[in-house]
Amino acid sequence: MDALYPRLLVTRFPDCFRFYAAVLPPLTGARLAKGAPAGPYANWDRDDQSVLSLFDRAAMSTTLGTAPLPADPAQDTTMLVLRVDDVDQGFALCLQHGGAPVTTPAARPEWGPTLRTAHLRDPEGRLIELQSY
Repeated sequence: MDALYPRLLVTRFPDCFRFYAAVLPPLTGARLAKGAPAGPYANWDRDDQSVLSLFDRAAMSTTLGTAPLPADPAQDTTMLVLRVDDVDQGFALCLQHGGAPVTTPAARPEWGPTLRTAHLRDPEGRLIELQSY
């Protein structure tokens, strides 16, 4: 049983599904456990532990019986941090599959002596940090 895992509520489900389906396996070893590009739900697991799940925002709104959410998600209210073996390769992979660059790969000794990071946005504009130590 998963104690905690991120669930992203998305409006562009097919785009986000394709992005995470392409980048999660090589970056984290997570594999698709459930779902398809049509949605409304998908999750990726590693060793039977959830790494990430996606849920269509409109479907969640219907499920909860709440008014529709704004068309655009709030900018930078969450950030997905992925620890990877190679930040440069991970960054290139994400850009190849629809990610948008924010900061290029760089050493961050002020955050940790051997820390290296890059920041990008997924197809819906959600902030992602790739990091390695």
